[in-house]
Amino acid sequence: MPAGSHPHDVAPAPDGGVWYVAQRMGELGRLDPTTGQVRRIKLGDRSRPHGVIVGPDGAPWITDGGLNAIVRVDPATEKVSIYPLPPGREGANLNTATFGMGGVLWFTGQSGVYGRLDPKVGKVEVFDAPKGPGPYGITATPYGTVYYASLAGSHIARLDPFTGAATVIEPPTPNQGARRVWADSKGNVWVSEWNAGQVGRYHPATNAWKEWKLPGKNPGAYAVYVDDQDKVWLSDFGANALVRFDPVKEAFEVFPLPSPGANVRQLLGRHGEVWGAESGVDRLVVLRLP
Repeated sequence: MPAGSHPHDVAPAPDGGVWYVAQRMGELGRLDPTTGQVRRIKLGDRSRPHGVIVGPDGAPWITDGGLNAIVRVDPATEKVSIYPLPPGREGANLNTATFGMGGVLWFTGQSGVYGRLDPKVGKVEVFDAPKGPGPYGITATPYGTVYYASLAGSHIARLDPFTGAATVIEPPTPNQGARRVWADSKGNVWVSEWNAGQVGRYHPATNAWKEWKLPGKNPGAYAVYVDDQDKVWLSDFGANALVRFDPVKEAFEVFPLPSPGANVRQLLGRHGEVWGAESGVDRLVVLRLP
């Protein structure tokens, strides 16, 4: 990617392209993996985008901490639509987003908030997190239930789709630093535990937890993503690697990254591919599966 981009999050597009956010440039980028060409779209003055996902409408949706807003970019016209947080909610430090029940976008802010935006209405609502600062990663299960992870609070929380209320769920390891979350096809919630160097699994039906330590001397589990085969992928800052975990065999496989200090902060994928944003070296990386 262009030098100085600091790509933070990445999202494969339905047409084969790949969206990413260039956090230090205030841009959304689109990579054509076939040609290597990159298209760059300015998001506005003071933009500092953090997360990007592709919505049910096929468009990239962005959490932009600099604009303190949710941003949508039309993939055909490149029109930028900005949905600012309401007055009094400045400095939310917006992080990531997911689409839950009814096509509602839910998002997190590390300053101690989470919120939602119904694209059909265009109104942004913001809620105070029950334990203050920390809301970071967020995911929706196949049933539309939304969970977020609190890095500073070392817990996850389940959101009520109607009232917006958050129910705190504590992992077994204290101060584990729950950073990001992802749901598998069965509705289990997988958590990257940054401080503990672990991956955790929460089973909502039984309220049961299980945790596994990543291999290596000093693992740092940052990103987590579950692919369409229910294999769990993590980025490990300690090993500078992507790590695949097989929940059936309870076994890890490590894939070292080609660039030192890659700092992959987020993972996403599509069938046969796992994509990461190497924020430390201004690159995107893809691992293609047989």
